[in-house]
Amino acid sequence: MMDPLFLKALLLLAGCLTGLVYHLSNPFLEEKRTGYEKPNFVIILADDIGWGDLGANWAETEDTPHLDKLASEGMRLVDFHSAASTCSPSRASLLTGRLGTRNGVTHNFAVTSVGGLPLNETTLAEVLQDAGYLTAVIGKWHLGHNGLYHPNFRGFDYYFGIPYSHDMGCTDTPGYNLPPCPACPWHSASTSSSGKDCYTEVALPLFENISIVQQPVNLTSLAAEYAEKATRFIRCARKSERPFFLYLALAHMHVPLVIAQPPSCSSVREVYRASLREMDAFVGRLKEEIDSSQEENTLLWFTGDNGPWAQKCELAGSVGPFIGTWQRQRGGSSAKQTTWEGGHRVPALAYWPGKIPANVTSAALLSTLDIFPTVVSLANAALPPHRRFDGLDVSDVLFGQSHNGHKTLFHPNSGAAGKDGEIKALRLAQYKAFYTTGGAKACDGSIGLEEHHDPPLMFNLERDAQEQEPLDTKSSEYQAVFPAVNRAFADILQDIATDNVSTADYSRNPAATPCCNPQHVVCRCQPCRNPDHSGTTQSTHSQA
Repeated sequence: MMDPLFLKALLLLAGCLTGLVYHLSNPFLEEKRTGYEKPNFVIILADDIGWGDLGANWAETEDTPHLDKLASEGMRLVDFHSAASTCSPSRASLLTGRLGTRNGVTHNFAVTSVGGLPLNETTLAEVLQDAGYLTAVIGKWHLGHNGLYHPNFRGFDYYFGIPYSHDMGCTDTPGYNLPPCPACPWHSASTSSSGKDCYTEVALPLFENISIVQQPVNLTSLAAEYAEKATRFIRCARKSERPFFLYLALAHMHVPLVIAQPPSCSSVREVYRASLREMDAFVGRLKEEIDSSQEENTLLWFTGDNGPWAQKCELAGSVGPFIGTWQRQRGGSSAKQTTWEGGHRVPALAYWPGKIPANVTSAALLSTLDIFPTVVSLANAALPPHRRFDGLDVSDVLFGQSHNGHKTLFHPNSGAAGKDGEIKALRLAQYKAFYTTGGAKACDGSIGLEEHHDPPLMFNLERDAQEQEPLDTKSSEYQAVFPAVNRAFADILQDIATDNVSTADYSRNPAATPCCNPQHVVCRCQPCRNPDHSGTTQSTHSQA
């Protein structure tokens, strides 16, 4: 039978948040510690943000005062890595604590994807939901939008956001580097004389729970809507007197860059800086809301899903010192979609007044994989059985009681070289070893060719953060490290081969496309202007 306090809390949330879909199938687990007060968790995941985009990391950046303040009042994690260097695999690993070779998510899902994160994988939200938490995801999901892959069926009581990246569909506010939707169905006729067809890619939808509430989404106001929904969720959760988990997956800093107030200077680089400032202000507003309660017991963890999308030139972020010189000399980008440091080393901050020491920098080797086991431990819950995890409980590091992170950390290919998801690079202490290298598409259009290395290409990041000069394979340093590297590589492959691994369904079907109105060329369901531009509007009815 459902605990009456939990049910009361959910009903209270339903009164605060329109259309809340909530979980009633399992009562929350009995607390293992008598009188243990469960903390709240807010995980903020920025999209395509560079390590050097954070002013606290890189002196050349002056656009993140709120994040810099967060760093001074909490812990800065300078050797922190995404579990993959592209969207869906990184997010799947954050929510499962497992690499893509285990959870099945090895590359991005599409608009027409039938599947998503395999249903036999347990998400962090599901664990926390069963432990009595109220859960919400606001922002980009990108782990399946069709049927039971939708976030409301993956442990989240409340969902508000877009189902995949905001460049995967047209909008009426296209921003920088994205084509617009046709204004209305007759738009193609009005442009046929010029020989150009209207843009017929499906419009980007905005979901609230299982319903599409806007299509195409207004990107200009999206950040403000996210902030409003996040603030409201936190306040409603407080009133419910239940602990909460909020996963905020921002659109910033992924192209297209859309900002509510365009910068006075129209240079492309200034557009990026303005967007960065907007994201920074969003984080500042959320922190202010968290700090507004004197009784707040909340861990705020900020990080990124992967490095910057260098192919976008001036619309891409900064990798700081992690430029991957060896690869760049051979063509291609060494950032997003690669196993070079710029592809997966991301900014990370942890903030929890009274628990995490202020103004501390940790050089422990950490990963987004660690968020799952750490949060589960702090929530006094249990890890799902019958599977192995790649993440660690790093609460001792966060509390300043340890400097030890991973002994080894493994990096899967994410599109630039080798088969997606395969482990072809690893980190051991300060050494980075590549069994396969390659570069993603760069700003100049070049792509680095896939190269295999036997023995592996190896760098000492302690003195060569730029990954410029590989160690001589005949040197005493290389010979001393190589056996441990090779053994770690063999061990991880064996461990995965004997684990309970999942397989994602990557099949596609146009019927899986999120669409509020299939009769419209771009699935439009919000008002659009009449062709006489008189200012009157017509609209189609939004359907779930």
